[in-house]
Amino acid sequence: MAAARRPRRPGAAVTAALCAVMTAGLYGCSDAGTPEPTPTPATTTPRPESRPPSRSPFTGLPARPAPVLAVKIDNVGPARPHTGLGAADLVYVEQVEGGQTRLLAICSSRLPERIGPVRSARESDIELLRQFGRPALAYSGSHSGLKPLLKAAPLYALPPEDAPGAYVRDRGRSAPHNLYLLPARVLAAAPKAEQAKDIGFRFGPAPEGGTPVNERTVRFPAARYTFTWNGAEKGWRVAMDGRPAVTTDGGPVTATTVVVQYVDIRPSKFSDFLGSVSPYTETVGKGTALVLRDGRGHEARWSRPAAEAGTAFTTPAGEPLNFAPGRTWIVLAPRG
Repeated sequence: MAAARRPRRPGAAVTAALCAVMTAGLYGCSDAGTPEPTPTPATTTPRPESRPPSRSPFTGLPARPAPVLAVKIDNVGPARPHTGLGAADLVYVEQVEGGQTRLLAICSSRLPERIGPVRSARESDIELLRQFGRPALAYSGSHSGLKPLLKAAPLYALPPEDAPGAYVRDRGRSAPHNLYLLPARVLAAAPKAEQAKDIGFRFGPAPEGGTPVNERTVRFPAARYTFTWNGAEKGWRVAMDGRPAVTTDGGPVTATTVVVQYVDIRPSKFSDFLGSVSPYTETVGKGTALVLRDGRGHEARWSRPAAEAGTAFTTPAGEPLNFAPGRTWIVLAPRG
């Protein structure tokens, strides 16, 4: 016996006829009782661009682009311990009158709340800083004959008289070793200070060879610096004149790489208030250096063809000599 025919719904024949004459690609036609689901358009989620993190040309570590601030730091006994020195990307050691030394701290990746004590600038600071473009320079004074040179130099010269709100005195210390800089405020007075750029340093694996070094002392006529390797910290602890260097806000002073750059130091045409001739440290030219990293010492060559050019450090064979990522101290030591 034939199965009973299901009664057709009214209008089903008309519907079928319409479907036969309609273009399937333009309309979706189906039995009214079983609607066909509308296809969902394919969607794609944009993948974020894979960009390498920005790295500081001064440390080789991740950092956002930021302006360069150079600060002239006092370094005689009464000026210690320092404040804010641990935030510097680079620290230069320069000879001044009487065989003493001053520090030039370069800050960009990080800014301490305060740094100091701050002291006066020297003529050779102008040449040294040319490789940084047009940075801000904080200092507490200079020889009267040097002032027009500083103002004409490609930098933002910001002594206390030009940025009075950026300097404070510590009443717990005696003058002149008690003047401190508030970096954020001084940079507000130099809104166009140039951002950190390549100055010739390279970072990466250590070169082959080298000599194991646990401790190295660099001597000036009236000052000495000792760098002692600390394997647990993977850095060099700094001592000044036989005493461990510490900061008031960050503990021991350390460096990941130490560069002993041998340079010519000659008399300048300026002198201090006692009549002592100010030395001029020549950082344009070429010479030898010793690079300390990872507990080893590497003989090196340095070259800086012009004041506006960076300083390249290479192996004796001429290959780029990588620094260890982190803070670098550059000791501008007397040649020979």
